[in-house]
Amino acid sequence: MIFGRHINRYYLKYAPMLLLGLLALTVVDYMQLVIPELYRMVINGVKDGFVLTDAGSVPFDIEFVLDEICRPMLYIIVAMVIGRFLWRVCFFGAGIRVETSLRGKMFDRCKNLSQEYYQVNKVGNLMSFFTNDLDTVQECFSWGVLMLFDALMLGVLAVLKMAKMNPYLTLLCLIPMSLLLASSLIVGKYLTAKWDKRQAAFSDLSDFSQETFAGIAVVKAFVKETHELLQFRKLSRKNEDTNVDYTRLSVLLNVCLTLFIESVVCVIIGYGGYLVYTNVFDAGQLVEFIGYFNTIIWPVMAISELIGMHAQGKASLNRISELLDAQPAVVDRTDVQAPGEIRGDIDFKNLTFTYPDGEMPVLTDVSFSIKAGENVGIIGRTGSGKTTVVDLILRTYNVPDGTLFIDGHDVNTIPIKAVRDAAAYVPQDNFLFSDTIENNISFATDNGTPEDVISAAKMADVHDNIDEFPEKYESVLGERGVTVSGGQKQRISIARALMKNAAILILDDSVSAVDVKTEKAILENLRTLRKGKTTILIAHRISTIEQMDKIIFIDDGKIAAVGTHAELYAANSDYRNMVDLQKLDDAEEAPAGEVIAHA
Repeated sequence: MIFGRHINRYYLKYAPMLLLGLLALTVVDYMQLVIPELYRMVINGVKDGFVLTDAGSVPFDIEFVLDEICRPMLYIIVAMVIGRFLWRVCFFGAGIRVETSLRGKMFDRCKNLSQEYYQVNKVGNLMSFFTNDLDTVQECFSWGVLMLFDALMLGVLAVLKMAKMNPYLTLLCLIPMSLLLASSLIVGKYLTAKWDKRQAAFSDLSDFSQETFAGIAVVKAFVKETHELLQFRKLSRKNEDTNVDYTRLSVLLNVCLTLFIESVVCVIIGYGGYLVYTNVFDAGQLVEFIGYFNTIIWPVMAISELIGMHAQGKASLNRISELLDAQPAVVDRTDVQAPGEIRGDIDFKNLTFTYPDGEMPVLTDVSFSIKAGENVGIIGRTGSGKTTVVDLILRTYNVPDGTLFIDGHDVNTIPIKAVRDAAAYVPQDNFLFSDTIENNISFATDNGTPEDVISAAKMADVHDNIDEFPEKYESVLGERGVTVSGGQKQRISIARALMKNAAILILDDSVSAVDVKTEKAILENLRTLRKGKTTILIAHRISTIEQMDKIIFIDDGKIAAVGTHAELYAANSDYRNMVDLQKLDDAEEAPAGEVIAHA
């Protein structure tokens, strides 16, 4: 049985099922304690030829066997079969429902957590919460309730019956059992620590496997299969060692349990045999007493196992609770108000931003304006802060008050959902689901039609490529889109963003993997079909953004210049040097004939 803030409510929620299971368990336990009495009557009847009952001495004949032994045994068997089926349905059914509810809450929490949480916690580790830890909690909930109440009920009733037959012999039996219980409680603390290490080792192994499989192309490209195998073996050996440590301690507990039980059996046979010899017991009563003791073996074993199970469940629940207690870093304030339809005006005013885990500002005193309907390019050296700018527009991180405005409203006063509903985003790392191309493109909206999907694909200049696939738009992509080329992956991602038809479209270096001709086609489609809507394009190539209405040049986290391509080329030496260097690179890479022709 396990208790904690995130699981206590389920005991009340599923109380009717648990109470019905306990009722069935009570019936089964009571029936189990009737069986030793039947054994006594059989043994004494065979030995003496008669049986002492409440009605007096009764001959041990076929009629007695059928009426007093066989018929009650048949009733007991039927009652126990029904009872055991019922408590299994109740306890295990409640456990599965608890697991399902917790899994839903965990997924919902993961869905709502901010991006910085996933920068600290790896995917493989999180997946172990949903598999190993959740299974452990479910088992501890269902089996724990069963074992606790079964051990208490069956153990107490059996001990009372034993004490009624002979208190002294019962006391001799309980002394070793008490020592066993005390030792189990002590060992249980060490089991908790061992289980924590075991789960941590499993998480490391799971995380390494997930990361290796996700980057298998890189592993193969650098011929590092042997290196990864050795690393996996190292983590696997660590996982093995922690499992062996836990199992060794668990087995030691079970060995002690067996030792104590067998010692008690010796006591019963020895002292019980003496009681039979002195006529305090008869043979049937000794068999009955042994039957009661055999009944309490399960409760003692259950308590011992429950200690280990509780140790596992507590450790796993603590890990799950850390996830459920984690709070999103980026949340709406209580005073946010819906701004109505967002047009796409964006204003940065003296914004300085530092990442939550950083020490130095990534952006310093950033100020610029984007009017609704403008096509704006953002360019700068690698690491200058371009992606951070668009992350702040999308409220991926918290923004200082009074530094970022959308349609004249401080972004902190607008619901996060409203901001993101008004924007479509194509990140640098284009993520595609292992699903059909049509579903990947239509992911951006809930009411898109196949015609809309085709139209978005044409705007992204990827329709012809898709049409060449055997299954066309029904082609299923591999994990993260590995079955398509980098350029196709980018264009499918662009099509998905265009499908949303949002007021603000952000493309973060999203045409870097396509050729110049395809890039021009995509940009021309954007200019033609997104008139009146804001488009922000981050790029490294000058040719990608030189036709934009406005270019924002960022250098080392600061706004170096804002204007058209011609204005920046004439007024900013750093921008002019970047343009000239790229032209020189293009000239060196171009065929000789093209260079002469351009000359």
